[in-house]
Amino acid sequence: MVTHRASLPPEGLPGLDHAWSRVAAVPGRLADAGQTREWHFLDTGAELARRGHAPRGTILAVHGNPTWSYLWRELAAASLRAADAGETPWRVVAVDQLEMGFSERTGMRRSLAQRVADLAGFTETIALDGPVVTLGHDWGGVVSLGWAVDHPDEAVAVALLNTAVHHPADRPIPAPLRLAGFRGVLGASTITTPGFLDTVLRLADPPLDPEVQRAFRSPYLSADRRGGIGDFVADIPADAGHRSFRELERIATGVAALRVPALMLWGPRDPIFSDRYLDDLVDRLPHADVHRFEGAGHLVAEERPYATAILDWLSDRLVEGTEVAEMRAEESEAEEPSGSPEPFVPLWAGLDARADDSDVAIIDMSAGAGERALRVSWELLDTQVRRIAAGLHRIGVRRGDRVSLLVQPGPTLTAVTYACLRIGAVVVVADAGLGIRGLTRAVRGAWPDVIIGERAGLAASRVLGWPGTRISTERLPGAAAAALGVSHCLADVAARGRADLSTGGAMPPEPVAEDHAAILFTSGSTGPAKGVLYTHGQLSALRDVLAKHLDVDAESGLVTGFAPFALLGPALSTRSATPDMNVSAPRTLTAKAVAAAVRECAAGIVFLSPAAILNVVATADALTDEDRQALAEVHTVLSTGAPIGAGLLTSIADLMPNATPHTPYGMTECLLVSDITLAGVRDAAEAPDSGVCVGAPIGENRVRISALDSDGRATGTPASDAGVLGEILISAPHLKQRYDRLRLTDREASRGTDADALMRDGGSPSSRWHRTGDVGHLDAEGRLWVEGRVPHVIVTESGPVAPVGPEQAVESLAAVRRAAVVGVGPRGLQQLVVVTETVPQARRPGLAGPELTAAVRAATSQPIAAVYAVPQLPTDIRHNSKIDRSRLADWAERSLAGRTPGAP
Repeated sequence: MVTHRASLPPEGLPGLDHAWSRVAAVPGRLADAGQTREWHFLDTGAELARRGHAPRGTILAVHGNPTWSYLWRELAAASLRAADAGETPWRVVAVDQLEMGFSERTGMRRSLAQRVADLAGFTETIALDGPVVTLGHDWGGVVSLGWAVDHPDEAVAVALLNTAVHHPADRPIPAPLRLAGFRGVLGASTITTPGFLDTVLRLADPPLDPEVQRAFRSPYLSADRRGGIGDFVADIPADAGHRSFRELERIATGVAALRVPALMLWGPRDPIFSDRYLDDLVDRLPHADVHRFEGAGHLVAEERPYATAILDWLSDRLVEGTEVAEMRAEESEAEEPSGSPEPFVPLWAGLDARADDSDVAIIDMSAGAGERALRVSWELLDTQVRRIAAGLHRIGVRRGDRVSLLVQPGPTLTAVTYACLRIGAVVVVADAGLGIRGLTRAVRGAWPDVIIGERAGLAASRVLGWPGTRISTERLPGAAAAALGVSHCLADVAARGRADLSTGGAMPPEPVAEDHAAILFTSGSTGPAKGVLYTHGQLSALRDVLAKHLDVDAESGLVTGFAPFALLGPALSTRSATPDMNVSAPRTLTAKAVAAAVRECAAGIVFLSPAAILNVVATADALTDEDRQALAEVHTVLSTGAPIGAGLLTSIADLMPNATPHTPYGMTECLLVSDITLAGVRDAAEAPDSGVCVGAPIGENRVRISALDSDGRATGTPASDAGVLGEILISAPHLKQRYDRLRLTDREASRGTDADALMRDGGSPSSRWHRTGDVGHLDAEGRLWVEGRVPHVIVTESGPVAPVGPEQAVESLAAVRRAAVVGVGPRGLQQLVVVTETVPQARRPGLAGPELTAAVRAATSQPIAAVYAVPQLPTDIRHNSKIDRSRLADWAERSLAGRTPGAP
């Protein structure tokens, strides 16, 4: 048995200050009792003292396998920079576990219980008595949590990077660990050779710098120094018979009892600690703040800015004016109530009110032309909702469980949605328009407990390994159900509920306003789709603002050609129809399909997306006199999803001559913010303002602007001054609660929205505000003008330029159907490039001809570097209308550089 004493790491390792390194002699515990063991660790305490900072507490950082304390070098450096900048000073103590890094090689095979006891002995020796924030990665996460569980008086918070405290008994351990642990493979892959170490280091994306890789390898250059790597793998408790199983269970149970603030930073592409383990930890620590770094993997500390995330989190979780030991844990039950102080009326109240009504509630036109529409009465809908709700509860679905719905809009989706809401299950809705890759990211990110889907959705979930118990909407043959991993069919679930209710069983208790209700995914048009979490109170507030603003009553009738509004009919207690279309592809909607749905539903209100309106107008020639007569009965038509101009609104008004066209402004995070009618759009056209006027805020909603600085960043104090270009901030009773498992995104979305500043500008101390990422301005009449997205602002030598104003000027040309203005070149010196869809359509992408180029340059006051003509501008999938300017900017940059990039 070869042993090695502890030592200091070599000098010159990238990012590591050699002055942080220490060696401590620590009395052994458990199997090590009577021995003295030497630990290497990093400690910024002396450096803080030298700089004149007194730490408020200590971050105790524990690495996993096969890394060492070098993993935490950026946290040590960032904590010192933060202290120098006047922020709360934190001491960082990062250990090398025994047998690892530059700590002693004792030759002992250490169990999990031994390692937890080892760490306790270390902290006692260096007199680390609190307040302490534990931080761990990989199996260091388990060890750090073990310390926190055993030191409740000292541990004031816990932070974790990819780790696990429990593995389900019916699942094998991750494949890489299974392979490494096989007899005959374990020693060869982890000790004799550096294979396991090299494999883990290669998981980083982007790849680690070669010098950083050498630094991670530096304590493990020979087989006699790699024994701890192999022992760590061997100590993974794969089953109940393993020596460390009981200790892992003890820690897992103790973690669920922790009431201190918790943070989880996760790399979802980790082949070892997947989102399954994150979900388990969230179940145990439901008050935890979570951020999934999309695209990051196992070495998330090397791939993403974790250090500033931790320090910012600690700052946010301090209660102002109190000691660190009084940091608050935000329990999920204690989330801030939102919306109006009026009594909570649940979303299904409208359905309850018409439970005995035999009139039609839902009309499904999806069977196609020539087929009879499916009509569902209020009575039948209520009965089915109750049966499904009771059945879901019967098979184990409980309040807070996440249920992903892979069902096309129609009666089935409506019944399942309201059933889930009634029992407090959280509905997860991701648009099929995201595509398989986008849907996979969304479903894995939400990590549902249950998936209810049609055959195609279930097949995708099976092939792609989406989580959750599967329920099919149709009865499948036994072989098909087994192949798809289906546990139940919806008819059987409803039958169970019917049986329970018929024998006197009661419906489960209904959720309250603050309970989580739904996770709705964004379109992905501005980056990876984000899950937007709503409470029941916020969904009810949305219903109320919509009903009041549009004067919806029981006889209004809705045609919903835009997916987010397809489920609101029962909530508004009015009948609704889904027209014959693919709701995930709005351009499939025709004028005849709208007319047919209006006729069937006797609808007075029609919801359409901009792309749907384009195709409805384009197919109007197919309308018969009967169709036109039906459309003449509509009194309100809304273009939802993106603001549109007077021309398109006029075209739809011509088809519905007695309707008032509206183009409201909103987003997944807040579906209705402001609204403007065609008359308002025409009035705004006389104003000198740039951008698209989207009207004044609706009801209690409020809008503020955070001004752009010279670098195009929204740094200004939110205000309502007229004519100031900046990022648009919104507040509303139905504003989302937060982004799901995206703490950093949420933090940025509320940056600079402190109550004091907003109260001075007419806000409320209880208001919640959201940075939309849109850029625009308010005018003197309080109307909002949208001028693009903040990331699309072009920062020229003369200052920031929002794209929509120049685009509107170019689109005034008869030869231009649509235009996008993007920036190329270095920020601060960017040049404007115009990319157009032309009339007639260009055959291939390329520089526009001299005549069009001259006309474009004459149309706008901005200097234009180049003009391109393309057959079609790239747009998002859900709306088919939001132009992807980032993609176009990259394309234009490549094209101007002389490359041939093909179509944008």
